Amino acid sequence: MNTVAVIGTQWGDEGKGKIVDLLARHADVVVRFQGGNNAAHTLVVDGAKFILRLVPAGALYPGKVCVIGAGMVVDPIALLEEIAELKRNANFGPDGRLKLSYDAHMVMPYHRAIDRAREARLGKAAIGTTGFGIGPAYEDKVARCGLRFSELAGFAAFERKLRRNLAEKNRYLTAVLKAKPVPVGGLIEQMREVRRKLLPHLCDTAGYLADVLERGQRVLFEGAHGTMLDIDHGTYPFVTSSSCVASAVFAGGGLPGGRLDAVLGIAKAYTTRVGAGPFPTEIKTRLGDRLREKGAEYGSATRRPRRVGWFDAVLARRAMRVNGAATLALTKLDVLTGIDPVRICVAYDFRGARSTEMPQGPVRLDRVKPVYEEMPGWHETLGDKRELGELPRNARRYLERVCELSRARLAMVGVGASRDEIIVLENPFPS
Repeated sequence: MNTVAVIGTQWGDEGKGKIVDLLARHADVVVRFQGGNNAAHTLVVDGAKFILRLVPAGALYPGKVCVIGAGMVVDPIALLEEIAELKRNANFGPDGRLKLSYDAHMVMPYHRAIDRAREARLGKAAIGTTGFGIGPAYEDKVARCGLRFSELAGFAAFERKLRRNLAEKNRYLTAVLKAKPVPVGGLIEQMREVRRKLLPHLCDTAGYLADVLERGQRVLFEGAHGTMLDIDHGTYPFVTSSSCVASAVFAGGGLPGGRLDAVLGIAKAYTTRVGAGPFPTEIKTRLGDRLREKGAEYGSATRRPRRVGWFDAVLARRAMRVNGAATLALTKLDVLTGIDPVRICVAYDFRGARSTEMPQGPVRLDRVKPVYEEMPGWHETLGDKRELGELPRNARRYLERVCELSRARLAMVGVGASRDEIIVLENPFPS
């Protein structure tokens, strides 16, 4: 297999970064194809923690090429800061290792200002965005007034468009959102610096990937967020602004249709989500607090506490089907150690009617009640286990049931936070 996509099957934060990091050692190129710096992957390598927001996880391996695809919206200042951090602490270089699509759109300061002002105005009805300007940037992309990185080549025309956009957005900020305008002072010179530093990275990334595949090299596509945050297939409107499912690899990554060899779904051994929105299996007792602390369930990009719940097999089964994923990597199994019994949501109940499918149409997800199956827990430490047979019997039974309900083969099991604390049963990039 030469092309593999890693896709989250929950509401993001499934541990995709760790799995991508593991698979990146077998790939030649790692590609981000959607989202922006509102998503982050936390990696622990030799005890050191790295948080990647825009640069693909392949950055932590020497010689891997990292591609930022056309489907992303990129805050150029944040990108430069991340590159500098990687060069300081991870020996990231030379510059040719990072390729940024000409067609990717920029996240500008006025996008962030609009994002935050809207959330503040909504109050308790807020969606719970990160405030990083991702949604407004995608809005401009669809409205055909966004700024693409290719426009940096002709800076005079770019500056005129930037000033025009800023004037329009400031009118909206002050007149409608009753917020402060974004000053133009300093922004133009800042973008000149962006131009100088990022022009060498700009690339026809779709053409580059076509050449890579022609040479028989391996490409790993790194998804951000999760299926339930997908703009079309997620729990709308409490979703992100991009498509997070495997099919987005073709549009956002520039991969020709039919060229994706495998999709690996990623899920936690339990479920989390950040921000507002329905969450049928949420645990609102002290047990939820316990799991949050043990699993370090705080947003990598925002540090917001994540809501915690039991594994939802109804949700997982739908996500695996939407993505065409046959295999599942289950992370953070170790966090459930000491919980007895453990629960799995196997169906939803709505007014006495039981269903094993996610509700559609008029039946809202926030009105269903989870139907649980209980299983005995385990108390043994898992971090030193490297073979499935070494796991406690009850942990193996739990894994078997999760995969049976999700209709997936088990590919990997995370048993700790570090890079090597994982059991690999099936690698989509065989040696």
